[in-house]
Amino acid sequence: MSQTILQAATLVDILRYRAVNQPDAIAYTFLVDGETEQVSLTYQQLEQQAQAIAFHLQSIYSPGETALLLYPPGLDYICAFFGCLYAGVVAVPAYPPRPNRSLVRVQGIVKDSLARVALTTQAILSNLERRFTEAPELKTLHWLATENINGNLAQSWQQPAIDGSTLAFLQYTSGSTAAPKGVMISHSNLVHNSAAIYKYFGHTDHSSGVIWLPMYHDMGLIGGILQPLYGGFPATLMSPLMFLQSPIRWLKVISHYRATSSGGPNLAYDLCVRKIKPEQLTNLDLSSWDLAFNGAEPINFAILERFATKFESCGFRREAFYPCYGMAEATLMVSGGVKSAPIVLRTVEGAALEQNHVVPASVEQEGTLTLVGCGQSLPDQQIVIVHPETLTRCDPGQVGEIWVSGPSIAQGYWNQPATTERNFRVTLASMGEKPFLRTGDLGFMLDGELFITGRLKDLIIINGRNHYPQDIEWTVENTHSLLRPTCSAAFSVNIAGEEQLVVIAEVERSYWKSTRLAASDPGNGAKDHALDSKELIRLIRRAVLQHHDLPVHTALLLKPGTIPKTSSGKIQRHACRQSFMAGTLAVINDRD
Repeated sequence: MSQTILQAATLVDILRYRAVNQPDAIAYTFLVDGETEQVSLTYQQLEQQAQAIAFHLQSIYSPGETALLLYPPGLDYICAFFGCLYAGVVAVPAYPPRPNRSLVRVQGIVKDSLARVALTTQAILSNLERRFTEAPELKTLHWLATENINGNLAQSWQQPAIDGSTLAFLQYTSGSTAAPKGVMISHSNLVHNSAAIYKYFGHTDHSSGVIWLPMYHDMGLIGGILQPLYGGFPATLMSPLMFLQSPIRWLKVISHYRATSSGGPNLAYDLCVRKIKPEQLTNLDLSSWDLAFNGAEPINFAILERFATKFESCGFRREAFYPCYGMAEATLMVSGGVKSAPIVLRTVEGAALEQNHVVPASVEQEGTLTLVGCGQSLPDQQIVIVHPETLTRCDPGQVGEIWVSGPSIAQGYWNQPATTERNFRVTLASMGEKPFLRTGDLGFMLDGELFITGRLKDLIIINGRNHYPQDIEWTVENTHSLLRPTCSAAFSVNIAGEEQLVVIAEVERSYWKSTRLAASDPGNGAKDHALDSKELIRLIRRAVLQHHDLPVHTALLLKPGTIPKTSSGKIQRHACRQSFMAGTLAVINDRD
């Protein structure tokens, strides 16, 4: 690693270094169709386009103002993001609205961020212009289609007065438990976290990355786009939609480009196991893949085992798995393990965990849970486990809220000083005035290893026992193959003064089609190939009771593609609960 990079204060410093010292090296390759059709950017080309966009912004806006970024996955977005940084303008990445879908989220981000300009493509702008009547806030923005900007304008660019403390971008949280908030990420946050990821992931200038994750979220943006820039190695990108349509594309790209670093949440590995057919493994070579990171949600060891077993014949090695933990409020990464080391596993008593106690157990015992460690704290950072009500430090062997303090912790929430104070400025009496971030996640430390058990706001408490929704959802989804993976939610509601468990789950499209066909033509025999929905619900109730000793008060089957999710694919359990209470869930029954 160059000493210049190690001493860099901003991302602009880093890209400038790459453009001067590696001008013709390929920085990013985007696979338009997720397979072979590609476009690429060198470091020099990226800087030239970023400078041209920056000059245009500098001519009409002041440093420190915010700019909305609405782009499809691709290289135009990367150029626009760096264009903002090169202008000293705060980038506000957002998920581009789909045609005929609500503009509420984008409207909310525009209102909260106070953006006056929006950078986008001509195609998206043309689509939105037809919808300005339903979203007048968008019409008032100054719209700029950046692919029309002449690259020669780069010659007129003036470097802004920015340093490590300068705000780089607002990361709007995905809103899995609450309304999205703009996390203020500075250049120093990004440089510190990038350096930590580089070290912990064991990256070198010979590494090669592949990413399909959304480019507007922390893992896709910082892990997939900014980390390769920091490390000076190439990254191959594809749209999330291309992966979701055909998961084999992800693995084929890793194989073809001999990638060393790639990953995603549980969903990515689970889809590969479920959707990729044996005949698709021919000529697939995953032997170059030495770091398969897994984060964004509590890690499911069973999914990792299934993935490793299925793809070991293709050269995949279990030692490549790299569980880690992070969040937008901490820039990205909070903890990680040792590259190529075996996954750290701990089996604990389920009943004790329900009472916030960690009691080791053997895998042969009944009623146990096997938890995956997420590594150790990053350098120059401290992780403590705190009782969420008394705000005192937990004893060893106790589950509590994870608090973090260090250079990667963001500056707070944009224009929300009170919320920032409550979440980013909390202190522990035993640790002086050092400010901590309350992550809202629950977990424990064991021998220096961090274990995540769930989200504090998602925790289900019934009869004094704590139940983690992701564990119940895993049980539900594995009840029958007709239930869609990662498309269920478990939550509690107050009924007659008592908390009761509600479970909702989407059915597979094949089941939905067969039930509709049987309902429209009872004599066609389609119903013979579909399980009766009442029987499916009975199986769900039995499985949850058997594995969690918890009766299900209400179980509902939903139409495919209707369960509330964030733009990054996480289940919005709070929104699910609200929809359940309002009676607006897309529930199916035998007559649908």
